[in-house]
Amino acid sequence: MAPGEKIKAKIKKNLPVTGPQAPTIKELMQWYCLNTNTHGCRRIVVSRGRLRRLLWIGFTLTAVALIFWQCALLVFSFYTVSVTIKVHFQKLDFPAVTICNINPYKYSVVRPLLADLEQETKEALKSLYGLSEIQSRKRREAESWSSAWDDTRPKFLRLVPLLFFDEEEKDKARDFVTGRKRKVSGSIIPKASEVVQVQESRQVVGFQLCSNDTSDCATYTFSSGVNAIQEWYKLHYMNIMAQVPLEKKINMSYSAEELLVTCFFDGVSCDARNFTLFHHPMYGNCYTFNKGDNATILSTSMGGSEYGLQVILYINEEEYNPFLVSSSGAKVIIHRQDEYPFIEDVGTEIETAMATSIGMHLTESFKLSEPYSQCTEDGSEVPVRNIYNAAYSLQICLHSCFQAKMVEKCGCAQYSQPLPPAANYCNYQQHPNWMYCYYQLHQAFVQEELGCQAVCREACSFKEWTLTTSLAQWPSVVSEKWLLPVLTWDQSRQINKKLNKTDLAKLLIFYKDLNQRSIMENPANSIEMLLSNFGGQLGLWMSCSVVCVIEIIEVFFIDFFSIIARRQWQKAKEWWALRQAPPCPEAPPSPRGQDNPALDIDDDLPTFTSALRLPPAPGAQVPGTPPPRYNTLRLERAFSTQLSDTQLPGEP
Repeated sequence: MAPGEKIKAKIKKNLPVTGPQAPTIKELMQWYCLNTNTHGCRRIVVSRGRLRRLLWIGFTLTAVALIFWQCALLVFSFYTVSVTIKVHFQKLDFPAVTICNINPYKYSVVRPLLADLEQETKEALKSLYGLSEIQSRKRREAESWSSAWDDTRPKFLRLVPLLFFDEEEKDKARDFVTGRKRKVSGSIIPKASEVVQVQESRQVVGFQLCSNDTSDCATYTFSSGVNAIQEWYKLHYMNIMAQVPLEKKINMSYSAEELLVTCFFDGVSCDARNFTLFHHPMYGNCYTFNKGDNATILSTSMGGSEYGLQVILYINEEEYNPFLVSSSGAKVIIHRQDEYPFIEDVGTEIETAMATSIGMHLTESFKLSEPYSQCTEDGSEVPVRNIYNAAYSLQICLHSCFQAKMVEKCGCAQYSQPLPPAANYCNYQQHPNWMYCYYQLHQAFVQEELGCQAVCREACSFKEWTLTTSLAQWPSVVSEKWLLPVLTWDQSRQINKKLNKTDLAKLLIFYKDLNQRSIMENPANSIEMLLSNFGGQLGLWMSCSVVCVIEIIEVFFIDFFSIIARRQWQKAKEWWALRQAPPCPEAPPSPRGQDNPALDIDDDLPTFTSALRLPPAPGAQVPGTPPPRYNTLRLERAFSTQLSDTQLPGEP
């Protein structure tokens, strides 16, 4: 070794060893345990006695195992995307209230459009049940079924024939028009409830729908003739009304002045000007209170029936369509101002001659979107076009999806839903196959075969009103003697008849209290909480801090692998140097005593004392010269020529 390298090695040996400069992994670990902030590792090194060291090793390993266990639980809890729910109460505004008469159009106005359908419906009822006469079933069956159709040729019954099935002959049915039995082809689909078990009737009524070429047919049967007649009538009714312009249908329905007799809100009088017209295909003209027009939303000052909405409705039962609706009254739905009122799905019916009180309690829910749930904020992620002029909801998505499938498969839109762009409502003239297509598509929708239920998502935020309904007889026997004449006089401009109690219905809608229950989801775990929990576990079990963690990463991941890489690199360099170096020639033998072969080459120059202690080389003759001088103890075999700085004066 050269003198400079020897000095460097001596200095490094005396200086304290640092992590990256440790020559071996053992020395690195020893340096870490002596200088780390984690007391357990330090106590393992500095403790005296084997028992203490074993105890500290056990304590430290136990703490490390607990840290890994607790941190694993924290990570699992973080990725379970759990939520916490907060419930608080606050005051709120009054919701929107939509009111519809159960009968969509005045029967006296719409009757000319439905005259043929009404006539055939009456004849079908007469043929099946003999409504115009009181006679036994055997006598009705003995009469000619075709006698009712001697003078007229039915149009609707030939298009969608009504059939009478007997349990004894399931594959045959009697036609209402001809009265003859015929074989029923295609599938027979019972429309009875699958949830509620009803006693099967020996005789059922149904109707048959076929495709254009009449090769593919489906027969829908009902356990009651009432349901069969109403469903059959409704199909033809939608076909007829789909061809009537919207303006004409609005004029045929009830106006706000006719429907609303009196109105009070929060103790202040109101009238038809406070209601907004909303035309529903199946319920005609509906009217929405507190729609939020001009960005003005009403609020109530207190809870209770005296501070809510109070209206008296004119039902006018004489104008009811006897085949379309079988009950009298109104329907009401409570919803948000920007929400579409699905009156046919979730509406509450109001009885006539009764006072209906509806107490409300609002619950507002806020859910977290992905990855916590599959809800959507505004429906932009859902691949279904919203055909309603309202905010997104799961119900809107399902109806929009079905209507889109209806236009795609059947070529037209179903009448009870809004009309999509560039589409027309279904009718016989343009789409003769729409009824069969509609029933097949609706059956696939109910069985979730269209994919709408899989695509549509629930809204992340929504409001739900919990309703408590109570009824009372109104007006009472005593008060109707003066109440009905006064109301008749008040409505004399709109109603030209004396009011009866069965023509009226009273409705009260109010908040039971002015507290709103809000359900909010918050992440149970976040990045900040995860790091905080990690720090708590490390500090509890090993008294570590962030600096200590960085130190561990530096020592065990950076220095550890750098030492291994450096040693491997040195070995590779030595191997490559040995492979590339030429073989060294042997030095010529010298008879001089300082060339004793017993002397081994060493990095350090020998001293006088060490030279005397060297053993003689085997088979070599020890020279008989006196002890050499210091400057003669040079080893020249490793050099081809004598160095100039090692020559003696006068030596060649």
